[in-house]
Amino acid sequence: MNIFALEIWDDEGAACTFYTVRHDDSDINETDRFFEKYHAVDAYRESAEELLAFIIHAIGGDHGAIDALFNRDENEVKGLPVQGKATIKEITYHYPDFPLRIYALKISTGIVVLFNGGVKDGPTNQTSSLYMEWRAACEFAKRIENALRDGSIIADNKNRILKSYDGSTDIIL
Repeated sequence: MNIFALEIWDDEGAACTFYTVRHDDSDINETDRFFEKYHAVDAYRESAEELLAFIIHAIGGDHGAIDALFNRDENEVKGLPVQGKATIKEITYHYPDFPLRIYALKISTGIVVLFNGGVKDGPTNQTSSLYMEWRAACEFAKRIENALRDGSIIADNKNRILKSYDGSTDIIL
């Protein structure tokens, strides 16, 4: 895997800051790549908008990255949206037969890294057309978790930001 940057994707919510990754040779980050791709396809536009609203409002604005909303384990990453029904403060989140998955790494309830994803058109990630995106998300997640463990990246949970070991917010892995 090539060098990539961790960058803020959205930090305007009251409960969670979202990061994403951008390959060093790319003009677009992985999360924007996902939403641009599926918003442009008529068959997936509404689902892409629903998923975006779930991320921005339910996670970013209302609840943060609580376990109830991050319950779809996909090895090193979590798949969004929520699996099954999740009722929080009298709001039920339920996405039966939802066609899209976007992958995420939950660092804390206030910090999440979003990756790319795709159409879940098979019973497992391994048999689905999103296999390569899932594998890439898992590899990004491993490198980020290793950097958190070895102190190359520091999670400032109080301020909901990630910093480099030197205090900089420029994070290159």
